[in-house]
Amino acid sequence: MRRILTFAGILLVAVALETSAQAPARIRLGTLVPQGSSYHRILQDMGEKWKAATNGQVQLTIYAGTMGSELELVRRMRAGQLQTAMISTTGLASIDRGVAALQTIPMMFRTLDELDYVKARLGPMLDKRLEAKGFKVLFWGDAGWVRFFTRQRIDRPDELKRLKTFVTAGETQQFDLMKSAGYSPVALEWADALTSLQTKMIDAVPTIPYFGLAMQVYTIAGHMLDLNWAPVVGALILNQKTWDALSPQAQTALGTVALETGKQFQAQGRKEADEAVAAMQKRGLTVVPIPPPLLTEWRKASEQMYPKIRGFMVPTDMFDEVVRLVTEYRSRPAR
Repeated sequence: MRRILTFAGILLVAVALETSAQAPARIRLGTLVPQGSSYHRILQDMGEKWKAATNGQVQLTIYAGTMGSELELVRRMRAGQLQTAMISTTGLASIDRGVAALQTIPMMFRTLDELDYVKARLGPMLDKRLEAKGFKVLFWGDAGWVRFFTRQRIDRPDELKRLKTFVTAGETQQFDLMKSAGYSPVALEWADALTSLQTKMIDAVPTIPYFGLAMQVYTIAGHMLDLNWAPVVGALILNQKTWDALSPQAQTALGTVALETGKQFQAQGRKEADEAVAAMQKRGLTVVPIPPPLLTEWRKASEQMYPKIRGFMVPTDMFDEVVRLVTEYRSRPAR
């Protein structure tokens, strides 16, 4: 009887271990991209590919716009409520400030080619910095340029300073930077942006054209500066603990699919930025050109903020490395 009970116990343990080994990894993803948007569909497609590539051993559930701000998404990842998130530099910089070097320095990049050059060279370094904080980067991407949408036509930095400008609630450093530079920031949640424009609580909203269209910002702020203020850079990150629990085969499958998804994300973001501007123009948006003399004025106003960004909002070493790489790119022979 003792032998029978011992054998039965061993059998139950074996069955339990086999069941545990076969149990799928359920990964919950949080993001601010709108549900039903092209970005959401790309993430859904990634989830299906993850499932197929791992024979059902990885199952992805996406929470689009329902889990709070990006800072809240990071908090939920740390608490284990989410395992992965698609977030911009706003959320990533709360993990490691070095990421801010890609987005927080206004008018540092003149073209997306410059951004690609810098991102390709800083990416591995940033991957290691985020990994040291417990987060695995699956891909980097961007969604084009932040543009200023304003209630009235402006084309000079001094005119923008007189407008009440939206700043994401919780971004205290960005708020303080703008305030110290003579601008008039107003901290609000994104959900309140349109209502705040309607009630004249704010006069200007810096955002990418896609969100300007999706959130109907242009219906109140009907002027958009044709100015590449800063790129919106983001990444898909996964909790390092979740990554480490996957088999090497599953890690390879997820990583390969994610990299392809990142390329789709970036291509779609840049394409939709142009399409969104065209769509808004058809509905009455006025795109305000910035001629070279005024562009110089904008660059000068931006560079005056650099001493307050370097070493504070962006670590000194990362700021200097971005400057070095941008200079390196611009000094290359023309192709």
